[in-house]
Amino acid sequence: MPRIHVLPDILASQVAAGEVVERPSSVVKELVENSIDAGAREILVEVERGGMVLIRITDDGCGMAQDDALLSLERHATSKLRQTSDLHSIMTLGFRGEAIPSIASVSRFRMITRERASVAGTEVIVEGGRIRDVREAGCAPGTTIEIKQLFFNIPARRKFLKAETTEASHVELEVRLHALAAEYVRFRYRRDGNELFDLPQVASKQDRLRHLLGAETAAELIEIPLFHGNGFSGEGQMLPAVHARKGRRHQCVFLNGRPIEDQAISRGLAEGFKGGLMDGMHPAAWLWIEMEPQLVDVNVHPAKREVRFHRSHDLRDSIALAVNQALQKHLRRNEAPAAELSAPRSGMIKSAMSAAVAFTENKTSEPAPQLAAWSMANRQWLPQQTQEVMELAGEESAPLETAAKAKVHGAAAFRVIGQVNQRFIVLESHDGLVLFDPRAARERIFYEQMLRAETLGVESQGLLVPILVEVDPREHDLVMRNHDRFAAAGLELGDFGGGTLQVRSFPPFLRIKDPRSFVHEVIDDLIAGGAGGSKIAFEKLAKSLAKKAATGEPADESIAMDLLDELFRCDLPYCAADGRPTLTEFSLRELERRFGNR
Repeated sequence: MPRIHVLPDILASQVAAGEVVERPSSVVKELVENSIDAGAREILVEVERGGMVLIRITDDGCGMAQDDALLSLERHATSKLRQTSDLHSIMTLGFRGEAIPSIASVSRFRMITRERASVAGTEVIVEGGRIRDVREAGCAPGTTIEIKQLFFNIPARRKFLKAETTEASHVELEVRLHALAAEYVRFRYRRDGNELFDLPQVASKQDRLRHLLGAETAAELIEIPLFHGNGFSGEGQMLPAVHARKGRRHQCVFLNGRPIEDQAISRGLAEGFKGGLMDGMHPAAWLWIEMEPQLVDVNVHPAKREVRFHRSHDLRDSIALAVNQALQKHLRRNEAPAAELSAPRSGMIKSAMSAAVAFTENKTSEPAPQLAAWSMANRQWLPQQTQEVMELAGEESAPLETAAKAKVHGAAAFRVIGQVNQRFIVLESHDGLVLFDPRAARERIFYEQMLRAETLGVESQGLLVPILVEVDPREHDLVMRNHDRFAAAGLELGDFGGGTLQVRSFPPFLRIKDPRSFVHEVIDDLIAGGAGGSKIAFEKLAKSLAKKAATGEPADESIAMDLLDELFRCDLPYCAADGRPTLTEFSLRELERRFGNR
């Protein structure tokens, strides 16, 4: 076996670069953070060919003397930490002292820096981690760092970079993120000699966000007012459910000025919509959170993207409550007659905006825009026999104007004319054809019944002979930790010992053929939804139970009108608990156009 030895400094820096410098955007992130820490009020970011040929960051910060400039190229040299206790009160963006030596070890590096009180500045040239030249230079106060030919000495790393346009998009996203975090700094971004944006200093984060989003999208923003918790506070902006997406890239979270990613915060945002989002969808939101540094560990990820909270559930619950209150306030403020909002718009948004009318009387979130868009654009949940009908209607089906009237008149707004594949009910409305999903309707009804009964508890029906269900330790812990929530939902589960649960009662509305499989499915749903390591929100449990309870709902024409009456007594009649639509309409005008009747 080879003898143990200490790595050479250059090789050690290149190994560290593998953690810190993944791509050009990583370089931009580290250097922009250093500029902000240096007190810069103006930062210019320039890249060529996606940053693979050139990255240049220029700031007007405090600058460095020659000794400090040379010392900054040593590993673990930093001005931001002095002793171990400082790790528990980090308020700067950088602190490890790894970024500059790591970047310099994998590029052709040039730094020009000058303190305001100095007559001359310092220029340092480094190639592949080796200092080639140090000399005086004339320059403005601040620091300019120039990175050429990133990974020139590590071809294996360079070949894994994406196309220039892809790398450039990552760089631009990084600059935009830091611009949102530091609204008091002017940010300029140039790509291949063209200035893409120049963001002046602004008075508030919201002004910076509106500038970046553009007037049309900014007009739809919903304010998340200032909220407080134990050791933290926050505020933000979000967009209606129509803008929800499957990924979280459109969620921007800033903790003490640091862009971060955190699943607990994402769950809090989603839970605030209270069943108004389809499963797997995440709302578009921007959150700025201030927290006592002792309550968060920012030193758990090499690139500092992720952090660890000491009380993540408190933060998640506070965000969920603030989001829900903001949605309720937005709905009350924007209540309007259906006629005022029924003007058509192009494509999916046309249907989405019109569908939103039906929710003006709701007391929670506003999922209608997303639901209508989903029903027009994503048709995979429909059976094959219905696919032709959806294709007939196309993505520009008429708005759900009748749906708004149905909220007032209930089932009387429709007439049953048949069914499709024993799965969907076909209805006639004043304006055209409507497909009705009884399962989604029953799910919404059960879900809201459980939410209304949460404080008093859902009625339960005891079993003559309790049923034993064997579970693994993680599942057992989840159920025992949330025993009261299961009981409130009418599902009484007790500990029988030896990793076995005893099922003593079920909600009476559940039609269950195999109780053991049912319990396993509910637990699996909750764990898959991110509840495995925390308290379960009652809404999440109610959603899972409602979905299971509605699974066998028949497409029975004889009870369709009664089911519609029940549905229209709900707060959100146009979506199931997981966001699937209950009703989808196709206008006469569109049908006539499809058949050539102009």
